[in-house]
Amino acid sequence: MLSFDVLTIFPEIITEATRHSLLGKALAAGSLKIQAHDLRSYTTDKHRKVDDVPYGGGPGMVLKAEPIAKAVEALTSSSGKVRRILLSPRGPLLTQDKAHEFTRYDQLLLICGRYEGVDERVASVVDEELSIGDYVLAGGEFAALVVIDAVSRLLPGVVGDPESVVEESLAKGHLEYPQYTRPQEFRGLTVPEVLLSGDHQAIRRWREEQAKELTECRRPDLLKK
Repeated sequence: MLSFDVLTIFPEIITEATRHSLLGKALAAGSLKIQAHDLRSYTTDKHRKVDDVPYGGGPGMVLKAEPIAKAVEALTSSSGKVRRILLSPRGPLLTQDKAHEFTRYDQLLLICGRYEGVDERVASVVDEELSIGDYVLAGGEFAALVVIDAVSRLLPGVVGDPESVVEESLAKGHLEYPQYTRPQEFRGLTVPEVLLSGDHQAIRRWREEQAKELTECRRPDLLKK
């Protein structure tokens, strides 16, 4: 069973968000484990201080290295395959291939930054930095949730129909084909006849063609990869 351990100063964000939908059901069924850990619990001063002003001056505050290092060492499992990840805009982007890679671990320890970032020396206690996109968030909590959701749905027993994980966008390196459901006509727009034909081979060919066309039009970078 894969265990997600999230280090954050706002553990309630993680706890509340993972109570619902597929993640909530998977937790209840014991298909995975998610725990949020308060970084302040690993401080040693009476004020439970996790940040300080940056050396050299500048705006904002920086998360201190000491409590993060202490937490990482305490939370790293002594058995199984562990990956310690600092969520950071400087890291390589999360991809579907990366999500699949993470399913091979027994524990993912996700470290959430805040403020102006974390002390550079935190890099000495993690295995990699990871970004979810070329934009800036207030903190790493929502990035951690993205990683948890992307990886969890690839685990056995989390998604009801395993085939849906195989056929969706990016799973095979391209976008997914268009989907339709009832009614057959909506505001003058009708369902393509091939989907009503019952000819499974024709439907498969149509879907493959549509997936290729959509990818060429909207995400040609995927085809280059």
